[in-house]
Formats: sequence, structure tokens, C-alpha cells
Amino acid sequence: MKTCKEKIRSKKAKIAIVGLGYVGLPLAVGFAKKGFTVFGIDVDEKRISSIREGKSYILDIPSETLRRVVREKTLVPTKDCQKVRSSDIVVICVPTPLRKTKDPDLSFVISAVQSLAPFVHRGQLLILESTTYPGTTEEVILPLLESRGLKAGKDFCLCFSPERVDPGNSKYHTENIPKVVGGITRECSELGKLFYAQLIREVITVSSPRVAEMVKLLENTFRSVNIALVNELALMCHHLHLDVWEVIEAAKTKPFGFMPFYPGPGLGGHCIPIDPIYLLWKARLHGFEVRFIELATQINSYMPKHVSERTAEILNDARKPLQGSRILILGVSYKRNVNDTRESPALEILHHLKEKGSEVFYHDPYVPVLKLEKGQMKSSPLTDRFLRTIDCVVVVTDHTIDYQKIFEKSSLILDTRNALCHVKGKGAKVVKL
Repeated sequence: MKTCKEKIRSKKAKIAIVGLGYVGLPLAVGFAKKGFTVFGIDVDEKRISSIREGKSYILDIPSETLRRVVREKTLVPTKDCQKVRSSDIVVICVPTPLRKTKDPDLSFVISAVQSLAPFVHRGQLLILESTTYPGTTEEVILPLLESRGLKAGKDFCLCFSPERVDPGNSKYHTENIPKVVGGITRECSELGKLFYAQLIREVITVSSPRVAEMVKLLENTFRSVNIALVNELALMCHHLHLDVWEVIEAAKTKPFGFMPFYPGPGLGGHCIPIDPIYLLWKARLHGFEVRFIELATQINSYMPKHVSERTAEILNDARKPLQGSRILILGVSYKRNVNDTRESPALEILHHLKEKGSEVFYHDPYVPVLKLEKGQMKSSPLTDRFLRTIDCVVVVTDHTIDYQKIFEKSSLILDTRNALCHVKGKGAKVVKL
């Protein structure tokens, strides 16, 4: 692996990044900016065309930055997996969703590895970044790569390094989020560390891919469990006629032993709703029930239904039936100021309300068109006239928008994010989660 090390240090190493979504594209652009030649590989022709035209579809990557690295040919977008043959490092960043049966779906990972396996050669470093259960790299990826006669740790290096992307976070980005790397051998780990150190300020090696895989699941399960705790507390506070937001604000003044988490309409995104279920699945294979994690998943999964039920309650208090009411969902992406709707609780809330006969609209400055299982919807403009026709506004995603105007022009608001905590004057009746 000496040649690969020398190429990384001299920036002559060629990098193939497979999968150009929220994880792969920022990584590809980051290494391209550092002067490496990066082959950005994706099966989606729309993504490849968009990159060639310098049009970024990831909000954290400015189009001007993308145009520059494409123009300088340090980032080469392509659908051709044969580029792996001329690459020294290969990083796999494809999705790992759940099946309808709630089992891990590794089909994208397996397909990607099978496509690139014929072009793997001696001296290469291969890294999986796709979130998955402990054992995937060694039990699934390793046999596929070694099936052609090469030996990991001897002929090529293999690592797992969990992605830690937080879309929309202006403080933490690819370069300043510490990177964890676990290799099949110590030499694999060290080569992985050397590679990432060319872009990322701090790289931590662990003893194996299994440890690195578990690190990712721990991080997101930690969040899931704590969010479930405050969600359950919010349900309790509702029955006790307490303001859960006031309780949390007071509790977080304690300088030790407390970390604030906040309730909401449910979990969204590719990681937090899914990763604990990967852990549940793996535990059950070993005959172990992780009851604490399973309970947290159940509580968080209930929240979209709770929001729908609360909407019906506050409309009833206003002497309006849920059926036939005009309801505006404010924000359909899964988190603030991003355009990602994957696993967004807004989708389930929207479905529940429509199912009960409501006339449902949505507004989201980041999602002009929302694709549904049946058809699509367009974001409604927040005109004064439109807001006055709405019976209830449900704040699901707390984007940075004019809440003062919404407060003044609406009649009834269910705020699931405490987004209107600073509005002043007279306006809508605001009910918190």
C-alpha cells in the first residue's frame, strides 16, 4: 500500500466516490477543492447532468463552488463504474433504507459493490460510508470484494467510516466534523486515516469496521431515545396543562447532568428514524431484545398521529369539524431550512388529515413541489388573503420565515416546534404541542 500512501500525500491519488447525494457530493467537492482528481459516480442521469452544468441540488454546496471544480476538472461526474479501475481510493456513499418489513435494505450497497468489484485492483483503498448494522463491511462487503481472488489487508485495504452529515448546519460541515475510521487491519485503518486527513481536521481510528458501524448507530440512537423522552414528556405536560417548552428552558439552566432535547411532530431524515431499527434488527438476530430502543421508536412514530389528533381537538374547541376544514401544513421537509423530505413527519400528518376529510395545503420555501404516493402538491404562497381562508395552521418544520405575519393573519395555529415563541401583538390563537 506504499504507493497509495505516496499518492495521497502528493495529491496524485485519484478518488472515485460512488453515490452523489447528501453524503457523496459534499465529500467529492471537498476533495476536489483540495486538488485531488475525483470521479463522481452515480446512476442518476439527472444528478450527473446537474453537476456537469454546475447546478447544485444540495443546499450546502453552492453552485459556484460546484461549477469551479467541474470547470477545473478536479470533479468529473460520470455514470461509468469503470473509472474505479483508474482510481486509488473508492468511497461508497449510497442509501441504506428500510424495507416495508422494517428489515435493512442493503440492495443499493450490494449493487454498487457488485458493479465496481470487477475493477478493484491491488493497492486500492475502499471505504464504505453508508450507514448500516455492525458486521456489514466484514460479512457482506468483504466476501463480494474477495470473490475475484484479491485479499483484503494484503492486496487492498477496506474500511468503514460513518458519515456525519448534518444538512443545513452552518457551523459544522464536512471539514470540521471529526471522522471515525475502522479498517479490516491496522494498516487499513491508518491508510483510511491518512486519506481523510487530507480534507478533515480530525480523524479517529477504531479497532474494526464493526466498532465504526456501531458508533454511527449509537450516535443516532442516542438522539432518538432522548427525543422520545421529551416527546413523552410533552404528551404528559399536555394532560397536566403545563408548557413543556418552559419546563425544558428552566431545566437547561442546570450547568451539569442535563442536555436539552426538544419535542416535535415526529422524526425525519434518512438517519434518526431508521438507524435504531437497524440496531433492533441486528439485536434480534442474536436473540436480544433492545426494549428501551424499541419503546423510543414507538413513541417517536406516534407523534405524527398525535399532531393530527391535536389538530382535531383545537378545531373542535373552536367549534369547527376536522372534516371540511382548510388546514395549512407549514414546512414539509424533515428539518429546518433544508429541502429534504425523506421520512418527514409532515407526510404522515398530511395523510392523516386528508384521510379525515380535511382540505390540506402546505407551504415550504425549500420544497416548491411535494411528490406523494398518489400525485403531487404545490407549495401555496403565504398571501394575506390565503391565510385568512385557513381554519388552522400547523407548524411542522420551523423554517426561517415570517412568523409574525402568519400570527397576525391567521385565526388558529398549532405550533409543534415552539416557532412562534417570540411573536408579539394580537393575532391567532396559538396552541403548543
